[in-house]
Amino acid sequence: MPADHAADASVPKRNSRDGNAQIIATVFVTFVGYLTIGLPLAVLPTYVHGTLGYSTVMAGFVISIQYIATVLTRAQVGRIADTRGPKRTVIWGLMAGFASGVLLLASALLEGVPALGLGLLLASRLALGIGESLIGTGAIAWAIGRVGPEYTARIIAWNGVSTYGALALGAPAGVYLMGLLGFASLGVSVMLLAALGLAIALPKPATAMVGGEGRLGVGRVLSRVLLPGIALALATAGFGTITTFITLFYASRGWEGAAFALSVFGVAFMACRLIFADTINLYGGLKVAIVSLVLQFVGLMVVWSADAPAMALIGAGLAGFGFSLVFPAIGVQAVASVPAANRGSALGLYSMFLDVSLGITGPAAGLIASCFTSATPFLFGGIATVGSLAITLLLAAKGRSRQSA
Repeated sequence: MPADHAADASVPKRNSRDGNAQIIATVFVTFVGYLTIGLPLAVLPTYVHGTLGYSTVMAGFVISIQYIATVLTRAQVGRIADTRGPKRTVIWGLMAGFASGVLLLASALLEGVPALGLGLLLASRLALGIGESLIGTGAIAWAIGRVGPEYTARIIAWNGVSTYGALALGAPAGVYLMGLLGFASLGVSVMLLAALGLAIALPKPATAMVGGEGRLGVGRVLSRVLLPGIALALATAGFGTITTFITLFYASRGWEGAAFALSVFGVAFMACRLIFADTINLYGGLKVAIVSLVLQFVGLMVVWSADAPAMALIGAGLAGFGFSLVFPAIGVQAVASVPAANRGSALGLYSMFLDVSLGITGPAAGLIASCFTSATPFLFGGIATVGSLAITLLLAAKGRSRQSA
């Protein structure tokens, strides 16, 4: 891969159609990479508990260890993207995905020795978590480098659509493959997908990197993305309560259609990202985030107070529509707060707040539900969303003060 040396000024000006094509070509690599994550996701608990014979607690740990690996490597991966180049970061991520497939296949072949099968499976999940971190951060930085920072909001939004779309497609595909060809087929499929991603990514040009003269240390980058990151984490708590507890909420009321509520939530989320991503450039990230958070709060309050399935359905749709643009809208602020040489580090650290929030929200909301009612987690999510809105308003006020000065 060629050494990168030029600054952002070397990115040629592109028309919108050319820019969109470049973004789609890059985020498609993300789509392929996240298919490797989605394929085994739905079948792992059954495999660990039913085939290997371990407890449900261990089955949950096998799922969680991937996200732990992702969180712990976010900061380092951001620095790799800044210093070694985002293309190389993505390539390494796909290679980690390929290694995960090899380990997954080995686990299936050695399932007769449960301890060894479990150990290989845990190693596979660790490799996949590292790969997710590398691809998730590297692809966004790569796309920004290819088309310019003015496309940041669109890149983050479309990259998110490819991520969630791959997970949504990969999970049922994995269940189908498991039933048709057995668990070993998932390892082979993950390897093939990672190889496909490498075949797509390798011919694409590397982007010019900014020189390191103005590069900040990790601590200073973290201090600059701290408030946007906390705002994201609080908003994500609202998102997490919907995805984690809507099915239990429906069951506690004796309602049917919880899966449909999740579908409405997901469709509203992706439709908003596809249709309204450019409003961030038109009106500013913080203004869009404020409107989005108000919509998310209203949606969560509708679910919390719902006395009929249709009402909960409307609330879930509003919450999905509202949360959709929060990550890219506040993310633009986070990326803009650091020099271009720290773009990868800012993206990695900012994304870490989402990972941590999702890890905490499930247990916290479960504790709240056990102490109060099945609807209370949505009130908790609404309160967290108000906290996110308060921080976003503070960031907007600071921005206005700087402009006045």
